[in-house]
Amino acid sequence: MTRRPLLLVAAAWLTTRALMLWLLAHDTLPPLGGGGVAREVWRLYAHWYGVLSAGAFPADDPLWQYPPGAAPVLLSPALLPGLTYFRAFVALTLLADAAITYALSRAGSRPGRSLRGAALWTGGLPLLLHVPLARYDVQATALAVIALLTSERSTRACGAFAALGALVKGWPVLVLLGVARGRATRSAWTGAALTATAALAVLAALFDHPFAFLRQQGGRGVQIESLGGTALGLATHAGWPGTVRYQYGALEYTGPYVSLVAHASLAATAVAFGLLLWWRVRARHRTPATAYDAALTAVLLFTATSRVISPQYMIWLLGLAAMCLTSRHTAQRPVAALIVAATAVSAVVYPVLYAEVAAATWTGCALMLVRNGLLATAAALSFTRLWRTTGARPEPLPAPARAQDAALTVPGGLRRLID
Repeated sequence: MTRRPLLLVAAAWLTTRALMLWLLAHDTLPPLGGGGVAREVWRLYAHWYGVLSAGAFPADDPLWQYPPGAAPVLLSPALLPGLTYFRAFVALTLLADAAITYALSRAGSRPGRSLRGAALWTGGLPLLLHVPLARYDVQATALAVIALLTSERSTRACGAFAALGALVKGWPVLVLLGVARGRATRSAWTGAALTATAALAVLAALFDHPFAFLRQQGGRGVQIESLGGTALGLATHAGWPGTVRYQYGALEYTGPYVSLVAHASLAATAVAFGLLLWWRVRARHRTPATAYDAALTAVLLFTATSRVISPQYMIWLLGLAAMCLTSRHTAQRPVAALIVAATAVSAVVYPVLYAEVAAATWTGCALMLVRNGLLATAAALSFTRLWRTTGARPEPLPAPARAQDAALTVPGGLRRLID
């Protein structure tokens, strides 16, 4: 493979990230959130930085809902003392983004691999406008991507990185689902357990109240962006008397039947977990992309059934979809296309037309139906294709599907950079 495709990916990354920075600098414009996107960092994260610097987690803050591994990430801007907290946080987020792009490009440059993954990440992340630069989901995604990339050489290292990611944001532990059975699985989970134990011991020694987040996380309700929230939003047009309230750091529905919807979401998540375990028990065949495909399927199922589904959740899915596309053996190409489409709609939902969604207008409800419909379809398709390609008697994908997969594109025409 020549260097030209890699140079084009690098040029695209620099161009799109410059645009994202411009959007962040103009965050106060009404279509860009009226300052709400950046406020998460310079007000909330900076406040937590002060609390964490004093040696304690913000135990009494209902907005603190993150595992203890979030502390090092929120304290990391101290590594750049010449910058304000906000600028240092954005700089480190860009560094994590660049690390993901580099890792995907390097993986895709190997014989038999593809630069589709690097192209998808480079062109897909800017679809969320400037939101990724003002959240720490890029850092968590970087740990998940590194975990998957190391799985081929060292399952112990894979488990270690997955554990670190789980301590930061929880979901990266799901990347271990597709590790090969037997010795590889034992090695990965041993690495994860040892790393998590050691990291938790250090955090518990350095900070007070490391598990305070569990109380706040358990109290969360149904966020307006979730599938349950979409149903409740539509119910308001049929006379349901519920209202939207800001609580636990998000806009959530309150009123009759909300707890029922919340419990239904939790039940759906339990069913999704059961399906994944069923697949794990029944799967007999592996492809070089099975670990990547299984990770994307697992996170998609947990995302689609979540009570939250904030826009930044799409960062996770983009990263895992990009990992799948680095392999020419992946069965998830159409799923990746659905994720890109859902990402584009998510940017319209937040921050562009978030007031419409919060007010449950017909426009807001339509947006949520489209975004969540795409996610639900992607989750179902992802699990189906994973099952069909790894079953006891794996079924080859039909010829039309293979042809459609080969024709898929990613934003900005970046697919031309591959092969």
